[in-house]
Amino acid sequence: MISVGIIGGTGYTGKYIVKFINEHPNVSDFSIYANKSAGQSLHEVFPDLVSEVENQTVKNAEDLDLSHDVYFFALPHGESFKYVPMLIDAHKKVIDLGADFRLDNAELFLNTYKLDHTSPEFLKSKIYGLAEVADNYESTNLIANPGCYPTAALLSAIPLVKYFGENILSVSTVSYSGISGAGKKASTDLLFAENYNSVKAYNVGTHRHEVEIAQELNKYSNEIDYSLTTHLLPVFSGIYSTTIIHVNENVEQENINSIFNQEYSGKTFIRLRQTPPELKWVIGSNYCDINVKAAKNKIIVTAAIDNLIKGASGQAVQNMNKMYGWDEALGIKIYKEEFQNV
Repeated sequence: MISVGIIGGTGYTGKYIVKFINEHPNVSDFSIYANKSAGQSLHEVFPDLVSEVENQTVKNAEDLDLSHDVYFFALPHGESFKYVPMLIDAHKKVIDLGADFRLDNAELFLNTYKLDHTSPEFLKSKIYGLAEVADNYESTNLIANPGCYPTAALLSAIPLVKYFGENILSVSTVSYSGISGAGKKASTDLLFAENYNSVKAYNVGTHRHEVEIAQELNKYSNEIDYSLTTHLLPVFSGIYSTTIIHVNENVEQENINSIFNQEYSGKTFIRLRQTPPELKWVIGSNYCDINVKAAKNKIIVTAAIDNLIKGASGQAVQNMNKMYGWDEALGIKIYKEEFQNV
């Protein structure tokens, strides 16, 4: 049995970590830490967890101690730097849901996030925790949980980049996210009333996740020409992505199906669909639903995930399970509510 610390446990993703950890058969206890919410009770922050999760007082993140075995960080970028080195030096396991350790070098992080990386030595030793792809979990105590857009895009593209390699001309993804992807911060642009009956693109040509996705794709084939275009949907949660891979040869549907079946055989949370998935099929779950279509020299992959679960908290718990060699699905409950009360 292990003890867990959840830092940033009062945000959208933090709440799901609390719910999953509370259900986990190998977790003896957990504590929740936050900044603005410190001193409040869990039931004050999340009244819907009454009778579901035992109440506790939210601790101040500044008082984080070494009493836990595993630490989840669900903080804005630049915040995990304050704590992670101390924990790694103390041989604790860390799973960071933020962006602080996803990129592989400090220069790339500075160019992308406009911040100096204060712990660049950990960028090479971490594992990028795309759970269906990553391995060698025993080699590190630091997992960088992927972003939500990258999770859907990489699970769509990696099998094809691995197979077609230098025959790929370009890879592009058009993705749509629910409003919860921006977190709890107050902003007029993110009000549901401002987005109802509308869809809009944002951060066109400049989205930070494009750098993250390109980094990972280029580990399988040099200098992939990659682009990401993101949109905001008037729904609470979900990511829907369409990835188009152009190759310099015609491809057969049977061959493409074989590639994906081989890549994701036995993967609990990947569901290969015969038709393009619908967002409602995955909301409240840790599944990534994928459909792939060959069209002459193009391959079109559609994928759907819940950004708060498969794109964040569910994958984080999946990564914890892999660190300990447990069944990947332990503790990851499926929530089928049509609307999440978060």
